[in-house]
Amino acid sequence: MSSAVKTRKSARLLAWGDAICIVLFAIIGLQSHGEPVSLSGIVRNALPILLVWWLIAPFLRTYTRPTWQNLLYTWAIAVSTGVWLRFMVLQKSFDTGYLVFWTVSLATTLLLLLLWRFAAHRMLHSKEAFPR
Repeated sequence: MSSAVKTRKSARLLAWGDAICIVLFAIIGLQSHGEPVSLSGIVRNALPILLVWWLIAPFLRTYTRPTWQNLLYTWAIAVSTGVWLRFMVLQKSFDTGYLVFWTVSLATTLLLLLLWRFAAHRMLHSKEAFPR
């Protein structure tokens, strides 16, 4: 398998995993607030972050040059902007509730993404993943 093919496969794996982490964040949020886990709830909470994530990832080279620094830039911008966008679309006030949601969103998504990326790094760089 060529290096370019491996790189594309790794990039796709990381992108899917990152997206799943953001969706998982939305599911955890719904459950923690006693709301049913529904497609509309997941879309309401995950889609704004995912949209920003996918818009900025190419510019920050999140997947073409997957470094921890690029991940953190993408995370900080996408989650912060996505939370702001969610509040704008839902016409919620930017009060203490906004700051709490923003802080919890940043902390939870960072934890999920770091756990995922650590596991992916171990998997992608193990000898079993790409035998010689």
